[in-house]
Amino acid sequence: MHAPLRDGAKAGSQPGRQRFPGIQMHNVSEKDLPLHGVRVVEFCTVAAGPFCGMLLADMGAEVVKVEPPDGDTLRQWPPLSNGFSENFASLNRNKQSVALNLKDPADVALARQLILDADVVIENNRPGVMDRLGLGYASFCEHKPQLLYCSVSAYGQSGPRAGEGGFDLTIQAAAGVMSVTGEPDGAPVKCGVPLADFASGLYAAFAIASALARVRAGGAGSHIDVPMYGCTLGIAALQTSEYFGTGKSPVKLGSAHPRNAPYQAFRAADGYFAIAAGNQKLWLEVVKVVELPALAADARFATTRDRAANQVALKVLLEERFAGAGVAHWITAFNAAGVPHARINDYAAALDDPQVAHMEWVQPLTLPDGRQTRTFASPLRFDGQGLPIRRDPPALGEHNDAIRARYPVGGADHDTPREA
Repeated sequence: MHAPLRDGAKAGSQPGRQRFPGIQMHNVSEKDLPLHGVRVVEFCTVAAGPFCGMLLADMGAEVVKVEPPDGDTLRQWPPLSNGFSENFASLNRNKQSVALNLKDPADVALARQLILDADVVIENNRPGVMDRLGLGYASFCEHKPQLLYCSVSAYGQSGPRAGEGGFDLTIQAAAGVMSVTGEPDGAPVKCGVPLADFASGLYAAFAIASALARVRAGGAGSHIDVPMYGCTLGIAALQTSEYFGTGKSPVKLGSAHPRNAPYQAFRAADGYFAIAAGNQKLWLEVVKVVELPALAADARFATTRDRAANQVALKVLLEERFAGAGVAHWITAFNAAGVPHARINDYAAALDDPQVAHMEWVQPLTLPDGRQTRTFASPLRFDGQGLPIRRDPPALGEHNDAIRARYPVGGADHDTPREA
């Protein structure tokens, strides 16, 4: 659609540059990325919206992140390096930053020009905020009918709760996630990963990519409404269908599964591990590994449904056996038997897995202070090639001069000429 903005790019941000000696990165070339030439303007803070913007940027879109003068809130979250947040860095690679005061008419005019020259807008303010700033969808849709305008909010753009704000914690609570997370007799706990934020970002990016296909085929743009509450209910398809089918809300089961067993974490002599014997064949392999043939003939464990109904008793029997050896023994044994299994890794161990190294998922990143760090890059591959980190995360307002030079403010709204 358009050539990506290159003025203002940082040294060390260009494709193919080896910032960490000895690290070989095999990436799709920039011009071959699926969203190469697509322009995105992001008015987002913290997680859901910025994650959406980063997913589009990873796919080749040129993303200009519009921040308030004091920056995205996430810039203040530790760990910090000379005041620069690694949390922010993890969600804002491949973007440019322009700092605008949207209470200043001149900066609002510049924001309008950015939108008029964009294919996609992402914003995650409360409904009505962008309208009050003069930057809402209604003020652009007639003049720019192919614009895709994506609004991420807690509860959606309309309805009795539309005016409410929300964060991952409150959405997990409202959408039922905390009712099924944790041990049966424990207090409510949230999922340790902010799944409401990131599921909503994924929904938003998927919706935008789908709508771009329609626009590229000559269709119209649209206002995409991404409610975090609905997205979090949407990924709970197994839980909502259980309720619809039984009339009863699912309950907390710890690491266990309501319909499969053995399918949870178990204690061994020196720690915990997990196995997932999700069908009859795998169950019989478990019986062989633990050398308890009587389990196969026990009517309580005859079928998957029977084992799920009696999984508390089954866990007691299996853990008596697992107590006789350490985690390494059982991991080796279940690996040989072809039963899906895993250690209970912390993030240090998970990132140190040889599969992570093979897939080149951990990539170098340079912070604005020049310090080199690492980040988890896109896990996707196209024809065996990973997606490049084309730009390091930007300093606040790093690209102000380049953006202002491209869009001199003045005159009526118009579709700014685009670079060839």
